[in-house]
Amino acid sequence: MSAPPDLPEIVTRAFDVSRRAGYVSFCRNETGRLLAALAATRGGTMAEFGTGTGVGTAWLRSGVRGDTARILTAELQPRLAKAAAEIFEDDPQVEVRTADWASLADAGPFSLLFLDSGQPEEVRVDRIEGLVESGGIVVLDDFPPCEQWPPLAYGRVDTLREEWLTDDRFTAVEVMVAADASAVIATKR
Repeated sequence: MSAPPDLPEIVTRAFDVSRRAGYVSFCRNETGRLLAALAATRGGTMAEFGTGTGVGTAWLRSGVRGDTARILTAELQPRLAKAAAEIFEDDPQVEVRTADWASLADAGPFSLLFLDSGQPEEVRVDRIEGLVESGGIVVLDDFPPCEQWPPLAYGRVDTLREEWLTDDRFTAVEVMVAADASAVIATKR
């Protein structure tokens, strides 16, 4: 472990809200620490598409420095969005919307965008590229680690990962965040 085991207070609060909501699918701590480190380098508007109960957003918020950055996040399921909004109800820098992520497009371009790779057609480079400012960072999580090229997942070529790692509009790298998980970090040129 390359970070202290203690969690930021906002992340602890997010885990508590998730437990009460009965939601167990959320950003893992290793990815969260990566998000916090990247958010610490950003200003402007950051976003998360697919909030769940707000754990990933809490990690982003824990890294924000100063009061000029803003985090916008969208969750389609009203029950989950309500739980996430509870975490940030007194925080003017975070806005939780009960909406499809596509509704956030008008709020971009984003300086940092956090996406889940679980729905590949939703997060293809062509769909996301215009939502990120020049020099902005895209983080896609929930990839199984792969030590070969082309990248494989579940017995076939992982075309989403391959696309992000080879697109000329981004400089990208895959980073293992744990023995069983990796993320792609892509910076728009």
